[in-house]
Amino acid sequence: MLQLVLHELASDRSITGLCAGYEAKKWRHSALADYLMESLPDFCLTYSEYSEIGHESAVRMIRKAAKAVYSTGKFKNRGEFGELLLHVILKMTMNTLPAVSKIYYKDAANDTVKGFDAVHVVPSASGLELWLGEVKFYEDISAAIRDVTGELEQHLAADYLRSEFVAILNKVDEHWPHAQQLMALLDERTSLDQVFNAFCIPVLLTYDGKSTAEHESFSEEYKEALVAEMRNIKERFDTRTSAIPHRIHLFLVPLKTKKILVEELHAKLEAMKAL
Repeated sequence: MLQLVLHELASDRSITGLCAGYEAKKWRHSALADYLMESLPDFCLTYSEYSEIGHESAVRMIRKAAKAVYSTGKFKNRGEFGELLLHVILKMTMNTLPAVSKIYYKDAANDTVKGFDAVHVVPSASGLELWLGEVKFYEDISAAIRDVTGELEQHLAADYLRSEFVAILNKVDEHWPHAQQLMALLDERTSLDQVFNAFCIPVLLTYDGKSTAEHESFSEEYKEALVAEMRNIKERFDTRTSAIPHRIHLFLVPLKTKKILVEELHAKLEAMKAL
């Protein structure tokens, strides 16, 4: 569904750019919304809940997942859809595993989720690689870059990380196969230096793209324009984050019109809640 436009891996600053493409000269808002909704149970439910989905419980669990996202119609500026998009992209492009559902960070109905926007891991022979993500589900790329760099500086402070680790540990499903490894990695007695040896910050920025607005098909001309646009964004982002010593992977998803995509997602979410 999401087409890979740019995918360059480096030791400290990587970039992946994706696009939903077009159909009949129209950007695929509805198709992308359908694709994201397919991953809603995996995004919202705990490992145990998701593992127990069967023929008899499927509808009930899908309805529960949909209701977990938010419970009112105040959806236009909510970040959950951006978090769902990052969740899907990380699994698709980097083979990560979700460690904790961010939905379970909510402490009251309809509260916006706090902290990092994704908690994923990549298992390896040497242990777990921790991926703590940030998302700016925006229309304007300049605002997205500005706001995410400010949050990165705040969230990477030692005290903030320690408090976030406690929140993560309190939500880890004990039946998740990597629970013990993650708990050991994030234990307060484990040095942050050890954590940072296997640590990456995935940053997802969406924006209403100039190149996307000017084209009607996934042509070579469009792809070339999009790659140039993404490289320019990465250069600006790298300049703003040059003082951050950790590995960052930038994910870019240009949209035709964010407002239309959000309306499509909201409509599909409401339909799932009514199952």
